[in-house]
Amino acid sequence: MNESLRVAATQFNHKPGDIKYNLNVMEKMCIEAASKGVQIIVFPEMCVTGYWHIRKLNESQIMDLSEDAIIGNTAFRLKELSVKYNLIIGAGIIEKGDDGQLYNTYIVTQPDRATQYHRKIHCFISEHMSSGDSFTIIDTSLGVKIGILICWDNNLIENVRSTALLGADILLSPHQTGGCKSSSNNFLGKIDIELWENREKDPDALRHEFQSIKGRKWLDRWLPSRAHDNGLFLIFSNGVGLDDDEVRTGNAMLIDCFGEVINESTEISDDIVIGEFNIGLLEHAIGRNWMKGRRPELYSEITKSSVHLESIRELKANE
Repeated sequence: MNESLRVAATQFNHKPGDIKYNLNVMEKMCIEAASKGVQIIVFPEMCVTGYWHIRKLNESQIMDLSEDAIIGNTAFRLKELSVKYNLIIGAGIIEKGDDGQLYNTYIVTQPDRATQYHRKIHCFISEHMSSGDSFTIIDTSLGVKIGILICWDNNLIENVRSTALLGADILLSPHQTGGCKSSSNNFLGKIDIELWENREKDPDALRHEFQSIKGRKWLDRWLPSRAHDNGLFLIFSNGVGLDDDEVRTGNAMLIDCFGEVINESTEISDDIVIGEFNIGLLEHAIGRNWMKGRRPELYSEITKSSVHLESIRELKANE
């Protein structure tokens, strides 16, 4: 196992439905990352297809944007980039599964062309898309194990704990979040689109919103604890800027296994944040020691279903 890994979290403003444009942006970021010695680069949720506009599309339109997660055009392109730039690359697509279902899926390709994928466990973006039913752990050529949880999946602490228990050393945490509609005045909330459109004349006003409870301060309430409590490193990648009728807040960041943010973006545009993960810290991680004291025989209550997966869309609509 490499004792130190150089990793990158990205944020970028995708174009809805423009797969060619989005992949070209990602390639430029891969080139920059490779020039700085990065070994793992993480892109946002559904960054290849775009995200929030999907809720307005019918099944046929979503199907037109979907592809196979292993032999599709995007998977092929990412494999080529992994080989060319010696990078482990993670990126979000819409997958057309072998079962004919549509999924919010995250592909990971490696320099040896190995390709794995993870399906979002709690998919609510469209009634035409299905949720995955399993956790994903990926062995890498770097000697570390990677877990993946997509956006809302990270909000449920059971998902991160399960991923950690299955052996993840690093959690890839691709999102499209911040600036979201919320029923609470205590967190999140939409950002005025005019601030985004006026960002060149008044960047500070938009940056203030990105760093507020609508973005960075909200993340600070929970995201570092996912890494700390479960003794794993975390790479948070997010969209930034206009996403249909919402404004994503970026805030790409790298978090170590003690919950310490070791690098993050304060930019209001496309950006890459790079840092070192000292893998040797894992054996000293507080969260890993805590997990040794678990008493699963007491936890039956949390295995009881409270809300069916199909109800998540309604829950999100009412937030």
